[in-house]
Amino acid sequence: MKKLIAILTVCVMTFTLTACSGNGNSSAESASSVPGTSSVLEPQSSSTASQAPVESSQPETSEPSSEPSQEPENSSDALVVYFSWSGNTESVANEIQAQTGADIFEIVPAEPYTDDYNTLLDIAQQEQADDARPAIADTVDVSGYETIFLGYPNWWGDMPMIVYTFLDDYDLSGKTIAPFVTSGGSGFSNTISAIEELEPDAEVADGLSLGSSQASNPGDAVSEWLSSIGLAA
Repeated sequence: MKKLIAILTVCVMTFTLTACSGNGNSSAESASSVPGTSSVLEPQSSSTASQAPVESSQPETSEPSSEPSQEPENSSDALVVYFSWSGNTESVANEIQAQTGADIFEIVPAEPYTDDYNTLLDIAQQEQADDARPAIADTVDVSGYETIFLGYPNWWGDMPMIVYTFLDDYDLSGKTIAPFVTSGGSGFSNTISAIEELEPDAEVADGLSLGSSQASNPGDAVSEWLSSIGLAA
């Protein structure tokens, strides 16, 4: 009887040990198949390193010059000053600059004019009625110039009021003013006398008046004019 009990006890212990061993293997396999464990993913540090931007070891900008910057000196004793809305006066101004080698300065309004022609007509007429002085965006040093070529379109029989701003702001005493105008046929109207009144101590030369069609190809007219007033290069 005691032998039978001993045999049964041995069998029970053997079965228990076998069952525990089986459960341990099952848990290990389950852990290896769960997403997110280190056994199935690459190390995050490796992934991060491969995507990090590489900074250049060389600066993209050049080193500053050791020489001090200087304001450019006048390259000519003449300056072309002009205001242009449609481009006609600008065409003539560029031709004068090309034939004389003069420096050039465009009168640009601080508040741009409209691109619509009909609206511009109303604005120009209102500025005249108000005797307005529209602000100019930039400035220029005129002190080193002997001759000022002054160009503008004819608006309602007068200079655009922003040209009056220029003449109010700059003293052209002792200089020669050579005016040029573009128009639909009105020419200078009374603008020459207006320039003489605003700059009484300047000499006002005979001006150049061109129609809109002439302004697109002003080479010959500019050449003849410059010769006639003694300002040809």
